Amino acid sequence: MRPDELDTALNNLAAEHRLRQRAILHSPQGPHVRIDGRDYLAFASNDYLGLANHPALKTAMQQAIDDWGVGSGASALVAGHFAIQQQAETALAAFTGCEAALLFGSGYAANLGVISSLLGRGDAVFADKLNHASLNDGCLLSRATFRRFRHNDVAHLEQLLRDTPAKTRLIAVDAVYSMDGDEAPLAALLQLAERYDAWLYLDDAHGFGVLGEGRGVLFDHALHHPRVIYMATLGKAAGVAGAFVAASHSVVNWLINSARTYIFTTAHPPAQAAAVLASLQLIKDEGWRRLQLQRHISRRHLQSGVGGCQPAFGLAVLAWRVCR
Repeated sequence: MRPDELDTALNNLAAEHRLRQRAILHSPQGPHVRIDGRDYLAFASNDYLGLANHPALKTAMQQAIDDWGVGSGASALVAGHFAIQQQAETALAAFTGCEAALLFGSGYAANLGVISSLLGRGDAVFADKLNHASLNDGCLLSRATFRRFRHNDVAHLEQLLRDTPAKTRLIAVDAVYSMDGDEAPLAALLQLAERYDAWLYLDDAHGFGVLGEGRGVLFDHALHHPRVIYMATLGKAAGVAGAFVAASHSVVNWLINSARTYIFTTAHPPAQAAAVLASLQLIKDEGWRRLQLQRHISRRHLQSGVGGCQPAFGLAVLAWRVCR
């Protein structure tokens, strides 16, 4: 788009009621928030377990700032990988039942980094039609042949896998789809990954902290397997920010050496890792938060009269915030 076209394009978006604008929050996340000078009930947060303003996370972060400072000062591979971050990675790997874990600045960065580091020209990536935009962008940037299969349609995916001549293949899905709240058929996808010699990459942004006693879909569906690469964000149920990838030692070491979104960026603040550790402890110890969330999901489910699929976690958050 040329410079002289920008204003016209923005005006067109506004005329179509599609112009994105940021509301300014003047309070912490919680059931009640203050936005642009007015008080509201919070209907739109992904803070599923109510941890974003939890005292334990704030205390951990404040103490870590005293111990480690504010900024990391460098990329992780130069001089920006702190002991507290290594601690958090070790804890995340153990929590998800994987050999190793690697922290990323965001889920978006993790998806771009993983997919583009494992695939290139001549390879093939297969993605669900309803995948998050960050997965799609990772697929496109990898330069691999990008094929999309109908939502949760295992037969369509198998047809695409059968027809590809590519030697390296990767299946990429959201474990839980945020808009509809349904889950991917993970066991069937893993069977296809084994049959057609493919990686299975799971974006569990909306399942981590909630499913599998908080440990995510790997535990919920017993999916630990050398072909499975697991990603979860830490800014939703965990209440902090950033993301992590958990997999075998070999996969994580490869990402450290080849994921450009990890190598060529300043490491995230060390205090953030301390908050992640505090969050993991609460997720482990306070199972009542998930029970409360499920009660509100059920209540919303009955009120909406929806049948046949689980309501989206976004709706569950609405009920969590209004009713807790």
